[in-house]
Parts: sequence; C-alpha cells; structure tokens
Amino acid sequence: MEPTQKFHHRHFPTFLHWGRHSWNWYRSLRLVEHAVVTVGFLLLVGWGVYFLTLSAPAYFPSGSYVVIPPGSSLKTVGVILEERSVVRSGWTFRQLSRVLGNDRNVPAGVYYFGRKEGLVRVAVRLVSGDFETTPVRITIPEGTTNKDIARILYDKLPNFDRRGFLQAVDGKEGYLFPDTYFFMPSDTTEAILSVFNNAFHTRLSKLVKQIDASEHSELEILTMASILEKEANNEEDRRRIAGVLWYRISIGMPLQVDAVFPYILGKNTFEVTLEDLKFDSPYNTYKYKGLPPGPINNPGLGSITAALTPIPSKYIFFLSDLDGNFHFATTYEQHLSNKKKYLDPYF
Repeated sequence: MEPTQKFHHRHFPTFLHWGRHSWNWYRSLRLVEHAVVTVGFLLLVGWGVYFLTLSAPAYFPSGSYVVIPPGSSLKTVGVILEERSVVRSGWTFRQLSRVLGNDRNVPAGVYYFGRKEGLVRVAVRLVSGDFETTPVRITIPEGTTNKDIARILYDKLPNFDRRGFLQAVDGKEGYLFPDTYFFMPSDTTEAILSVFNNAFHTRLSKLVKQIDASEHSELEILTMASILEKEANNEEDRRRIAGVLWYRISIGMPLQVDAVFPYILGKNTFEVTLEDLKFDSPYNTYKYKGLPPGPINNPGLGSITAALTPIPSKYIFFLSDLDGNFHFATTYEQHLSNKKKYLDPYF
C-alpha cells in the first residue's frame, strides 16, 4: 500500500495545480471576449451616431452654392441646410452651432460647398462666416442681347435676380459691353450693372474723339455697330458694309438688313418670309428708313470701330454666299446677278 499512497501523494497536487491554471486562463479569456464585444458594440454605436448625425448626406450638393438670407435664424438656416442635403438634421446643426457659441444666427451670404463636408465642418464654417466663395468667371460674347446676358448670368450666379436685372437694363440695349467679367456669387443687380457700366465707359473713352468728330451720335454709332455685329465676322467686311449702309442712309434708301429680324421676331436670315418684311416695328429696316431707334444687341469694340471707320464706296447692295464671302454691287441688276450666281444654285 505504501507505493500506492506515495503515488497519490505525488500526483494529486499536480492535478490541482493545472486545474487552477485552466480556470484562471478561462476567466481571462472570458474577460477579453467581453471587452472585445463591448468595444465592438461601442464602435458600432459610435459609427451609427456618426452616420446618422455627423456624416455628410448621400446627396450632398458638391460644387453648389447655398444662399443664407439676411436675418435668418438658426432654425431657418437648419431648415435650408437640411432641404439642400448639406446636413442630415437641421435640429442637430442648430444644437452644434449653440455648442460652438452661436445661439442666434449665422452670417448671411452665399456659401460654396465644393466637396462633401460633415456636420461639424459645416457648422464651424457657417458660425464663422467662412463662405469659401471665389469670383465666377463669366464671358459675354459680342452681339448678345440684354436678354441673352440675363440668361448667362442666371446660369452662373446662384443669387442672380433675373427679373430685376431685365427691368434695370430696359432701354439700355447696346450699353452692356461684351467682355470677360469676374462676379461674386452674392453680387447684387446694382453691383453687376456697375461693373458693366465701368467697362463700357472705359472702352468707349478711347473712341470719344472719333465719335465727336463723326457726323453721328453715340447712339447712332452703337446702333450701326450692332447691325454690323450680325452682318459680318471680320473688321474688313464690317467696314465695307458700314460704307454701304451709311451711303444708303445718305441717299434716303431703306437699310433693308435682315439682322434686325432675330431681335424683333426671333428669326434668322434664312427663316424670314416676304410677310415678315412687312412686320410693323420701328426696328424693321425694310419698312422704315434710317437706323432703328436703338441697338439690336451689345456690339464689341471691333464693330464699334468699323461703324466709325467705314470704307467709302458707291456700292448699294451686298450679299453673303454660303462660305461667308461678301459680294457687292452698285445696281440692282448686278445684285440680282450676284444672287443668281452665289445663292440660287443652293436653293
């Protein structure tokens, strides 16, 4: 029995030792598992909170402007931002803005959002009035009408008052100088017109002496220039046509130019009918002699210069073939011959 007792005496403590070690290891493993689950849960909750409140909405208006009207309350601003999908919750924006120290309103103006931004970034920007706006480059082509210009500005400027602009430029056709301009998105109609006015007077100041020395008023020069703008594409042709048109006026002959019909009827040269030629309008140069009462578009400097420096001639008629080349004639018979030679084969 002694060997047996010795055997139990020798191995029993070893068994107890390994049992306790396994239990401690098991408990440690369970604690780690609990910790991992807890951390994972907290991360999941945190991600959910971030996604539902702080992250940028799926349809964030990247590359867009958002206008905050003057005097808007935080609540109103929150509604605007939520409706434009800048933030997920206008209420959350309002609370965060208060935490940032603003419990009344945000600086009014036009805010530009070039990329997706989270709620915190949006709130910081609006509370501090960080508009991130840059001047908008807008090119006004030569020969555009005031209505064309209003459309161009409306497409480029988010806060543009199209109706107010058209009311302000009523009767000012020809005085909005075609050029490349830089406007701020928040510019008012008054500010935009001031830029146009300065550009017009700056450019025309170089021609004041020529205008004064001519036999025509500034309005007459601008009106003729607006016709030339639509009749030809280069300065040489415009000067030659100017010589013909001024000569027609001097001999009491109607100008009879088709360039006026896009302005009064919205039709180009090839759409004008014989009935259209009888349309009663002071701008109809077939019906009324002399220049129209005013410009039919806003001419560029080249056309204004051409109106001031016509090439004198005895030509009375001219036409343009399908390649854009002009053919002049001193008699109606010669004009009919040119028409038959250069145009009739194509119609």
